[in-house]
Amino acid sequence: MSPRITLHKARAAKAAVLKAFRRLPNLGGVGITKVAGGYAVKINLREPMPKGAQLPGEIEGVPVTIEVTGVIRKQ
Repeated sequence: MSPRITLHKARAAKAAVLKAFRRLPNLGGVGITKVAGGYAVKINLREPMPKGAQLPGEIEGVPVTIEVTGVIRKQ
């Protein structure tokens, strides 16, 4: 069983994700989400990644979840 990730560690990993992937053209946003009693970094994409391209499943020991959300608009 993997250790539960603290909110503090997830926030640090989120900063690393933002720095590493800020120029990704289909990046919609980066946030933090709860998973398995701990936290993970969530990457929201406007559209799926190109075929063959991959994002990491973990950053700085923190799990990364990926969701294709489309364009997020203010309501």
